[in-house]
Amino acid sequence: MQPILTLHEFFVRTGAEVRAYHLGRRVEPFALATLAGFEAGDHPWPAPWQGQARLGLVFRLGDMPEPVIWFLALPLDEQGQLVAAPRDAFLQRLLETLGRGVQRVGQPDDGAIDNLMQDNPLAFTPSLPFQAMLHARARYDMGLPASQHLEPVEDYLSGQQTLDWQALGLQGLADFAVRLDAERSQALAERLGELPDQVLTSLCYCLEHVEVPDELAHALRSRGEQAAARGDIESFCACVRALGGASDAIAGDWFDRLLDDPHAGGPDLLAAIAGRGWSHLEHAERLTRYLARLAEEPRADFAAVARDLALIPRLRLPVLMALHEADADSAIGKRLRELTRQAE
Repeated sequence: MQPILTLHEFFVRTGAEVRAYHLGRRVEPFALATLAGFEAGDHPWPAPWQGQARLGLVFRLGDMPEPVIWFLALPLDEQGQLVAAPRDAFLQRLLETLGRGVQRVGQPDDGAIDNLMQDNPLAFTPSLPFQAMLHARARYDMGLPASQHLEPVEDYLSGQQTLDWQALGLQGLADFAVRLDAERSQALAERLGELPDQVLTSLCYCLEHVEVPDELAHALRSRGEQAAARGDIESFCACVRALGGASDAIAGDWFDRLLDDPHAGGPDLLAAIAGRGWSHLEHAERLTRYLARLAEEPRADFAAVARDLALIPRLRLPVLMALHEADADSAIGKRLRELTRQAE
């Protein structure tokens, strides 16, 4: 029997039930075929984050009573392709831990599988909103009921009951975001202006992972503009991040206005747009304006953000062209010269 050389082969050969999720820019499901093509070198990772492919793998082997969750951060090269050596070392440790029986459908020790993440250089701990969204999304995808925290969140956000907002759980907000349908969205849009800032911010950290209907997107933009007017940068940027999943007609228009305003946001705004609204940068003029604002902002790490955007396959060529075609006397040109001098 041929040895197992990839993560994809491990899951296929062991007959595991697997659900795979991006954990970089958003919590989103992806097909195992994406992992297979990536490991084979057929394509770069579609959703890179800070030079890594961050995965959430929820799976069962054999008769495991509960699924195991792996959080893996696979390093990427400058082209967004897999750096194979760390993955290979992880696989070797995995196979040694479980023994030869793992190369065929069997009954591996789920405790050994779980303990494999201890002292694993590829393992990472996602932020609490990412963890909540992964659990909410996985349960939804598996047809399981939401957590017990959803009901009070629905009652509170719909205005049906007056509850102490501090009692609302992040997991309930994540469950609500995953199950955001037309009815919930409309009710939330009507209530959004009344929410305390702390609830709004936590909710936005969940909404940034889902598609946001137009009515709710308009309400988020309005609330974000109110926050900006009173200098509440955290609430403002949370709304910007949440609009990453809105239509370009709404989010793109707001981003254009913000990028044209030299007093809007600073580095926090630029990070919010790149981190969650990157799909709206697939627009030649907006991308160039974004990179110019990034170059003009002395507190922003221009090289790191531009490099991170260039790793996104759909943005790689547009970013490189925008940098190459920048006038030498422009903010981008000056930043590039500074980087060149620093490298010498």
